[in-house]
Amino acid sequence: MFGIGYTIALVIGTAALGAALLRHQGVSTLAKVQMSMNQGQLPAIEMIEGLMLLVAGALLLTPGFFTDVFGFLVCIPALRQRFAQHLLANFIQSHLNIRPAANDNIIDAEHWESSDSEEK
Repeated sequence: MFGIGYTIALVIGTAALGAALLRHQGVSTLAKVQMSMNQGQLPAIEMIEGLMLLVAGALLLTPGFFTDVFGFLVCIPALRQRFAQHLLANFIQSHLNIRPAANDNIIDAEHWESSDSEEK
């Protein structure tokens, strides 16, 4: 059905298209990370999205129909964000036993060590 020339062109074309999409999405994700950090928030979802984009890049560079499909699916921001939220909510929190505090009391404290010779 396809000759070797068409197959090679398709593999190179999907890799080039994937690289362009990943570059755009990676820059966008990096901007979201910087914005979250400037607001004093932990960019957990954005970091997971960055890792997912890294995996998507490897999938798009690997020849094959299924690897290209999964790689391109990760390039869709809405799907990637929903999957990252799912990973954060179900996997990470259940394995690290992170639970919200029972009350809203905040304890603020400071600790410092002095080099005074009072104790000598």
